[in-house]
Amino acid sequence: MNRPDVLRRHMLLAVLGLAGTGALAGCGATNPDSVAAQAQSGDQKGYVAGDGTVAQIAPGDRGKPLRLAGATIDGGRWSLAGRTGGVVVNVWGSWCPPCIQETPDLKKAYTRLRAARPGVSFVGVDSKESPASAQSFVVKNRIPYPSLAYEGGKSLLALHGMAPATPTTLVLDQQGRIAARVLGPVDATTLVGLVQDVIPSTPAVGTR
Repeated sequence: MNRPDVLRRHMLLAVLGLAGTGALAGCGATNPDSVAAQAQSGDQKGYVAGDGTVAQIAPGDRGKPLRLAGATIDGGRWSLAGRTGGVVVNVWGSWCPPCIQETPDLKKAYTRLRAARPGVSFVGVDSKESPASAQSFVVKNRIPYPSLAYEGGKSLLALHGMAPATPTTLVLDQQGRIAARVLGPVDATTLVGLVQDVIPSTPAVGTR
């Protein structure tokens, strides 16, 4: 890959569940912005912000497909089942400043990928707020794709601990497996590049 933001490949780890892991503990000790350090800081800001880590997982290391489904913030239903063109999952909250920051880039990436990879779906996973509050933000910012309601964290649990920070963006491959992750706000160029790496081409099915 030749983009300036060369993506560092490594195994994705559920950071909040690995406080005893030496490598993560060492990183947190030297970088106060790391996910591990924030989780232990007790600063009362109400969320753990991403430290900017961008990672990819090789196909042989991606594990099992996710089972992600539930009520959307507008009262509908959404399910990963049957979506064979790849999915971008964005964990967000209207109360989260980095989430607000990345919203324009998510919309740009959605628009670009609808043209270049029409089989790719986008879905948000709202966190720690009512459907009404989330829907107000979505309408105000004209976000074009659905978001799953918080429902006590049901959808977050379905992500297998792979979204320890808010925001987190996951790229799922055509089998519904996590293939890439961005901890923290994502820019449009990085997200489009990740999707294109994971999904070279897709059929125009299972969209939105």
